[in-house]
Amino acid sequence: MVKTVTTRYEIAEHLRTPEEMAAYLEAWLDEASGDAALIAKALGDIARARGMSQVARDAGLSRESLYKALSGDRTPGFDTILKVMGALGLKLHAEAISARN
Repeated sequence: MVKTVTTRYEIAEHLRTPEEMAAYLEAWLDEASGDAALIAKALGDIARARGMSQVARDAGLSRESLYKALSGDRTPGFDTILKVMGALGLKLHAEAISARN
C-alpha cells in the first residue's frame, strides 16, 4: 500500500502582492458574518505573509502581543486592528448596503 503524504496548507505562503492581500481580507470581511475573531485571523495570515516582526514594529506592538491578537482565538481592540491595517498598507472602507425590508 502506498502512503499519501500530506502537508499543511499555509495561506501566508501564497499572499505575495498587496492586491492579493487586500482581496483575501475583502473575502474574509464578506464571509465572516461579523465575527471579529475571524477577521483578526485573516489579518494574522496577511501579517505572517509580510513578516510578523516587521508588521509588529510598524504597528508599534510587540511581536508576541500581535501573534495573540491575530490568532483568531480572541477579538482584538479596534485600535489594534487599525494599527495592523496601517502597518500592512491596507485601508478600511465603508460601503452602503441596500435597505432591508
